[in-house]
Amino acid sequence: MEFTLLFIKLFCYGLELTAPILLFLVLVIVILGQVAGRRESRGRGDALYWTLITATTVGYGDIRPLAPASRILSVLIAFCGVIFSGILVAVAITATTYSIQSHHDESELRQIIERLDD
Repeated sequence: MEFTLLFIKLFCYGLELTAPILLFLVLVIVILGQVAGRRESRGRGDALYWTLITATTVGYGDIRPLAPASRILSVLIAFCGVIFSGILVAVAITATTYSIQSHHDESELRQIIERLDD
């Protein structure tokens, strides 16, 4: 339980530190999605749905851009989404690493790694 609480604290701290970047990326993603949606004559809800599906790189294909400019915007949205996801993964990995290190001393971790290698 202590490990989990430490992870949550470190993860939230990492999110707090990266919040300006994450919020900027979300803003860019939503604005680009609304611009592409307007160019494609889509409603705001459909444009937001398509934007989030594109940003997460899921891409169901039920809504897709047809105009060349909208396709370029979709690539930019996907790129920003990958950066956003990468930052979240990096924060989670860092929180996990520090949580593990705080509960095991370095010699104990080396012994565990050596046992796994055998």
